[in-house]
Amino acid sequence: MEVVRAKRAGACYGVQRALDMADEVIADGGRAFTLGPLIHNPQVVADLAARGAEAVESVDAIAWNAGVGAGEAPAVVIRSHGVTPEVLEAVRERGFAVVDATCPHVARAQAAAAELAEQGCRVIVVGEEGHPEVEGLTAWARQAGGKVDVVASPDDIPEGLYDPVGVVAQTTQRRENLEAVVAALTEAGLAPIVKNTICSATRQRQEAAAELAANVDAMVVIGGRNSSNTTRLAEVCALTCPRTFHIESADELDPAAFEGCARVGVTAGASTPENQIAAVEAFLKQR
Repeated sequence: MEVVRAKRAGACYGVQRALDMADEVIADGGRAFTLGPLIHNPQVVADLAARGAEAVESVDAIAWNAGVGAGEAPAVVIRSHGVTPEVLEAVRERGFAVVDATCPHVARAQAAAAELAEQGCRVIVVGEEGHPEVEGLTAWARQAGGKVDVVASPDDIPEGLYDPVGVVAQTTQRRENLEAVVAALTEAGLAPIVKNTICSATRQRQEAAAELAANVDAMVVIGGRNSSNTTRLAEVCALTCPRTFHIESADELDPAAFEGCARVGVTAGASTPENQIAAVEAFLKQR
């Protein structure tokens, strides 16, 4: 069975940057915390916790005495998805050492949302309600005085909108979904100001995955089930390759699922490190 990896797959710049920053904190010997999982990959998050960078759900869960030395402030690593301005301020007010690992693309989207709000726009965030990145985008827009709506698709667009309307997107959204929302707004007689904040790495992975999925018997998509961009990859692959499997690790693979397959494609989300991809490829090549 031939195993083919997509031309673009695996950890993106923003994820690798966040991991490198966390590794530096751990190497310094101090206690570290991340507000929520640093990235959406349960295996990586568990490894970080074992090495001294624990994920917590709130600033209140971080104790001052968690440092190595008496009175030493623990480091708080801001996750790649970013946080709300209120959370960031709370971390700083308590005197914790801040390591901002927010993905630069996410930071750009936050700035775009705030800019639209400052211009007086009703801000439409195309993304998943409740996702940490989306919560951050809406919070930065509201801090700038804007009213914000989160829409997952054109069906979610609220009635009664009027110009000026601004649009930003969760960085891991499919381009087609952003375009569909913008088209629906335009058809409603609006003239939306659009900031295309979809990450280029996300788009490249989706395009490479779609190209490969159309030419294989089965696709394996590797990444956390809580990872938005990995979920989008699986959706893209399933459009042309019904035998698509979204897994977190090689342990989930069932050899029987690949019976009759001559060619299997492999791709991975932006939060998936190389060692996890290699393990899946090694498993498949043994079939």
